Amino acid sequence: MAEEELRGRPAVTFAVLAMGVGAFALLQSLVIPVLTTVQHELHTSQSAATWVLTAYLLSASIMTPILGRVGDMTGKKRVFVATLAALAVGSLLAAVASSIGVLILARVIQGFAGGMLPVAFGIIRDEFPAERVAGAVGAIAALTAVGAGLGIVLAGPIVDLLDYHWLFWLPLILTVIAAVSALLIVPESPVRTPGRISWLPAVLLSAWLVALLVALSEGPDWGWASGRVLGLLAGAVVLAGGWLLAELRAATPLIDLKMMRLTAVWTNNLVALLIGVGMYATFAFLPEFVQTPSAAGYGFGASITRSGLMLLPSAFTMFAVGMFAGRLTRRFGGKALVIAGCLVGCAAMLILAFAHQREWEIYVSSALMGVGFGLAFSAMSALIVAAVPPSQTGVASGMNANIRTIGGSIGAAVMASIVTSQLEPSGLPKESGYTTGFAVMACGLVLAALAGLLMPSVRRLSESVAEPAHAELAIVAGGTVTGDESE
Repeated sequence: MAEEELRGRPAVTFAVLAMGVGAFALLQSLVIPVLTTVQHELHTSQSAATWVLTAYLLSASIMTPILGRVGDMTGKKRVFVATLAALAVGSLLAAVASSIGVLILARVIQGFAGGMLPVAFGIIRDEFPAERVAGAVGAIAALTAVGAGLGIVLAGPIVDLLDYHWLFWLPLILTVIAAVSALLIVPESPVRTPGRISWLPAVLLSAWLVALLVALSEGPDWGWASGRVLGLLAGAVVLAGGWLLAELRAATPLIDLKMMRLTAVWTNNLVALLIGVGMYATFAFLPEFVQTPSAAGYGFGASITRSGLMLLPSAFTMFAVGMFAGRLTRRFGGKALVIAGCLVGCAAMLILAFAHQREWEIYVSSALMGVGFGLAFSAMSALIVAAVPPSQTGVASGMNANIRTIGGSIGAAVMASIVTSQLEPSGLPKESGYTTGFAVMACGLVLAALAGLLMPSVRRLSESVAEPAHAELAIVAGGTVTGDESE
């Protein structure tokens, strides 16, 4: 099929992008409910098994902004296909891994696929009609969260019917199909940003993210006041300062800090950080909560499969909201959707904190959580795409996704510290730990809603999203207008 014909069929391109992003999103969470199984099968410790998650998170956090920049420079299709290839190699290695070390290495390779998110958003912006950009970006953004939810839901049946190795074989099949389809179908975007990778900022970015996320991941086990944790946190601060200086001095910075100072960009990133705290912590700890035997005074003694089903409503509602995100954004504005999403998510957390004695309460909370996060994630992704020129779409959207991942690390670490701070004689966490933890997550989402009030807003859309954004622009998904028209 000629490239000109492909550009006239954005629906085909969208389907391929969605397939690849879906495979990546599933692999984010498929292992969460079965870490105990992995620990037993590979004869390792709980702390070592936890690195199956941590390694993936670290790798994705580092590679997302770097590959977003590479895609802007060398071609978004090339990077998208390359990330799918990395995801396939990592999945194959994980499927045949016979030791925890090999499995962790496989997860590091899989994490490289985090770079597909910014280039997917960039492909949509470059190839789709302007009026369809917001809706397509919103749907892809929602798919990342839906995939994370579905991974937890599907893990139980896959392990019950097959074994845990198939948690990697099945995504491998989907990834190979997506890679071949992308190679043959997705057109190469013509937009390029000339330049080169500034490796010093890249190395410093990697270093401070590794130091920060290792400290946050290991804090509950090592102790928050331990020398190792404090040293890593101090090192992260120093390295982050060095990274900022290196970026400011670089001829071609990895992340344009002037762009990051735009009101529409930094406010979206702040909200992404706070929402990430609530979402990832909930996905990680809600299955554990409902799997707790009811003899403990809470929980439902649910199996892996049944606990996954309790999160299924969030996957459905999140995807449904994402599919209508473009239409809702054009009608109400991205700012309103972000704030509404944070408040709905807060309601879901409050239900988990104070009304979790019956199963239907968990289902209601799960459904509300999907609505809230679906609204917020879809609107934020579209706002970021609209806020920057096409040449910076990859790095801007990649950094937003990356900050959300960092927020997830913070949330999971904080939740783990709260939940495990008080244990029953049986070794199970006390109910008060979960109550406090979910309440803290609700407070985080209130802060996210307040941060959303700082976002610029507009009453009407402009036709163009291709001109460079400036600090005083008022941004809404699908277009930009001057600050004089802002609310």
